[in-house]
Amino acid sequence: MVTAPPPPGPRSDRPAHVADLLRLLTREPGRPRLTWYGDDGERVELSGAVLENWVNKTTNLLVEEFDAGPGARVVLDLPVHWRTIVWALAAWRVGATVVLVAAEEDRTTDEGTTRPDVVVTTRPGSWHGTRAELVAVSLPALARRFDGDLPAGAIDAASAVMTYGDQVGWVPVVDLRSTAVETVSGSLLRHDELVRPSRGGGRVLLESPDPGAPVERASDVLVAAVGTWCAEGSVVLVSAAAGDALVASPDRARRLVDGEGVTDLPERFRAGDTA
Repeated sequence: MVTAPPPPGPRSDRPAHVADLLRLLTREPGRPRLTWYGDDGERVELSGAVLENWVNKTTNLLVEEFDAGPGARVVLDLPVHWRTIVWALAAWRVGATVVLVAAEEDRTTDEGTTRPDVVVTTRPGSWHGTRAELVAVSLPALARRFDGDLPAGAIDAASAVMTYGDQVGWVPVVDLRSTAVETVSGSLLRHDELVRPSRGGGRVLLESPDPGAPVERASDVLVAAVGTWCAEGSVVLVSAAAGDALVASPDRARRLVDGEGVTDLPERFRAGDTA
């Protein structure tokens, strides 16, 4: 099941929704809030201001192109990546439900399970015949267009997102009791359960699950990132392959932990005495 952070103690400034969370992240606009390490050594760092800007643009795309709002189902057919986090935050910003799917499944056969309104995917060809709106995502940071064939009517996120406004325009009112996260196995988490502090306000290392891992693990990583930010912390996210490489090389892992100022990391990294 999707794991919710523990209920927090009373705090008047605790964010109630993703919009509040984004305001919290920009109190220190230049502070790193999300740092990504990819399979090929790619490192991307997003400050609070830059992360908010990406989310704002993506939010505007969802509203202006698809009228996304409460009740809309936004399927993220993506590995856990910094771009995935941006799309999830934008979907939650408009009150939509993020539906997570396993990477290895055949997308053409399960629309009865996912019931998508919008599909955000790195493999648009796998959604051939869908009646949902389709967004094709290129994961590399410097991508300016989708590197592949686009189905008719699909939007190329690499070129489209940057054309939208830096400030959020009109967005619908969010129903905090509605579902924020759903997996194809049926696990659910509401919007009012999502935005809760889960860790101290340090620098937390999170790892993208292997492609074959249960989809709930992807949900847990997204929720852990939100919980870290609610506690005024920051996230270092590594891909599954990058995580394996760090575990195999304790010296390399130690350099990353020390260089990024990581204060909290998964147990399998601790086993290599990287803390």
